Amino acid sequence: MTPSGTQGYANEADALVRQYESIAFEDIHASVLHLVPSTPGRVLDIGSGTGRDAAGFAAMGHRVTAVEPTPELRSAAQALHPSPLIEWVDDTLPDLPRLAGCEDSFDVVMLTAVWMHLDGPQRRRAMPRVASLARKGGVMIVSLRHGPVPPGRRMFDVTADETVQLARAEGLAPVLQLDHQDGLLRRPGVSWTRLAFSWPQS
Repeated sequence: MTPSGTQGYANEADALVRQYESIAFEDIHASVLHLVPSTPGRVLDIGSGTGRDAAGFAAMGHRVTAVEPTPELRSAAQALHPSPLIEWVDDTLPDLPRLAGCEDSFDVVMLTAVWMHLDGPQRRRAMPRVASLARKGGVMIVSLRHGPVPPGRRMFDVTADETVQLARAEGLAPVLQLDHQDGLLRRPGVSWTRLAFSWPQS
């Protein structure tokens, strides 16, 4: 069986909750929030972790489907961020089988610090699946982590070029690419690439 990209998270759930919740939603996503619709819509937050981002979108009036496969993080998220606008789902990439019967499409698809947990074949399987859940005219926002892999975790150094190519193959158009250091947590050697894509209206 292929190792899971979630490995290492359950054992560190308490520390991760403190770490993730120490950074405000508006701060970590300041560079991309202008791409999020101002009118209430549907958001798919894949790898929602402690629910910080799901709660941020809900505060903007969006209905959020928050996907998190690690039970310890998902239960903490539900306790920290109770909201009638958030639906918590136990599901995982690359196939998101629990969303197979989902009739709604999404205006925003978020993958924050998630994509680099997938190996090459998983990424090639996941991109069409993610694209199938988006609404025409919607946006997908992806962040890629680069640098040392924490002990016990499973991560791959995924390039922006590869991610753009996979997205283009599904009809997504790149609209933003930003590279920056780990400015908020200041972890040595860690940097990030933030990518955003749009789905054509027709």
